[in-house]
Amino acid sequence: MTIIEKAKLWLTDSFDEETREKVQKLINENNSELEDSFYKALEFGTGGMRGIMGVGTNRLNKYTLGQATQGLANYLHQQFKDKTIKVAVAYDVRNNSREFGKIVADVLTANGIKVLLFKEHRPTPELSFTVRDKQCDAGIVLTASHNPPEYNGYKVYWNDGAQVVPPNDENIIKEVYNTRFEDINFNGNDDLIEWIGEEQDEIYIDACIENSLYQKDKKGYENFNIVFTSIHGTTYTTVPKALKKAGFSSVNFVEEQMIPNGNFPSVDSPNPEEPKAFTLAIELANKKNADMIIGTDPDGDRLGIAVRDLNGDIQLLNGNQTNTIFTYYILEQWQKLGKITGKEFIGSTIVTSDIFYKIAKKFGVACKVGLTGFKWIGKMIRDAEGKEKFICGGEESFGFMTGDFVRDKDSCGSILLAAEIGAWCKANGKTIYEYLIDIYKDLGLYSEGLINIVKKGRQGAEEIKQMMMDFRNKPVERLASSKVILIKDYQEQTAWDLLKNEKHPIADIPKSNVLIYYTEDGSKIAIRPSGTEPKIKFYISVQGIVNDTENFNEEMAVLSKKMEIIKHDLGL
Repeated sequence: MTIIEKAKLWLTDSFDEETREKVQKLINENNSELEDSFYKALEFGTGGMRGIMGVGTNRLNKYTLGQATQGLANYLHQQFKDKTIKVAVAYDVRNNSREFGKIVADVLTANGIKVLLFKEHRPTPELSFTVRDKQCDAGIVLTASHNPPEYNGYKVYWNDGAQVVPPNDENIIKEVYNTRFEDINFNGNDDLIEWIGEEQDEIYIDACIENSLYQKDKKGYENFNIVFTSIHGTTYTTVPKALKKAGFSSVNFVEEQMIPNGNFPSVDSPNPEEPKAFTLAIELANKKNADMIIGTDPDGDRLGIAVRDLNGDIQLLNGNQTNTIFTYYILEQWQKLGKITGKEFIGSTIVTSDIFYKIAKKFGVACKVGLTGFKWIGKMIRDAEGKEKFICGGEESFGFMTGDFVRDKDSCGSILLAAEIGAWCKANGKTIYEYLIDIYKDLGLYSEGLINIVKKGRQGAEEIKQMMMDFRNKPVERLASSKVILIKDYQEQTAWDLLKNEKHPIADIPKSNVLIYYTEDGSKIAIRPSGTEPKIKFYISVQGIVNDTENFNEEMAVLSKKMEIIKHDLGL
């Protein structure tokens, strides 16, 4: 079927007049936008879908959302027979998110499903918490995380509050793809909607405080000076209240960024992984002599932390550094409290720093590793219930969770933890940056970098596919003069020992299009296409030794130079 033939299917009475007019306009113009809108169906992946908003099969709109929700409703009825099914629905600040949230609620209630619908924007982790707190059978959040303003998305959670994993994800996908647009029931029943709002915030905030803080005397809380920005996102509804309720009284807000806005007008990208997103926050921090800057992404699951380095300048920590500080501190506290019994574990991912193995070993807990995405950490928790205790987990992409009350990365609880660690450090005469260096002196120095190569559209997808084939079929032999000794291919589920020229199966990790090179000197390079954006990612980790704080910058410069050589050797 040609692109135009696919588009003409959207001119039938199954679609509203406004949609038909927009599709007809695309057909008349017959340009690249028509092709990109209809050349494929917007992929409903294992966690949901994300895409550019607009008309067409490859766009996020009323009909692609309706198709996904109708398919989910069908599956829920199969799984939960003879009971009233409940689904929590939340949405972030993105353009059309509120309207999309109501469309989703209408399709669910049209299928006889009760919906707990948030009145206003709320962070994704609060949705995860609410699914469990309200004993829902599933949850949905409308968000595209930190993608550009033209994007929106749809994530599905199961009754444990975690994103869906096998077999539920695969079975939902089948139902979605078996649903025709004309099968969607949009005729919602408002009587089946229960509206929730601030009262749920308080329950969630109390849980964050209970699970994220360890100091009973709140030593240094009032003197630790924080700058916070929601970067126009949802956490304006929860984080200020949480910090105040926890006892952190010296908090300054980047006021112009505390206004929710799906166009994110004050930043190029609403991504706390990007230093530029903190420009206004840094200005305020220098004005207020702040100790720490904290920022969150639009749906409030990721957080970025910037602290003062050895020179007193503000520096954004990467996700591995932040999670190293969090994990080490939490396990120190657990050890002091005598809570470690040998049946506890932390969670990480295959592309995250290997320092977490060392942290776990030091404190006598296990380190479990899964694929990228917090749904796999959520699965670890569910699989271990009644046998092992989950303490905390994180991944390099600025996500962390402490405790299992939320089953997704959670910026609110993590922000409270960051503030406590900062206050504890300051009260003990050091900075949080110096605390990180102390950890490196104890366990070894790790330096990481991430390279994103964007390849948009149909041609870009083909280029990314070819790049993965080349790295898989023509592996690099040396990186920064160090021999590649092991290649893990998670798509083939094999580990190739190049020294012995032997391949062994990789157990306990599902298939995924990820390659990881390991070198003789301890470097690790992971390569994977993004599942939600048109890009391929290269995660580079190199190791060194730091013996004293004074030579830390010098050692980091050596590792930085090594990383540049590796990039060159990879052809980047």
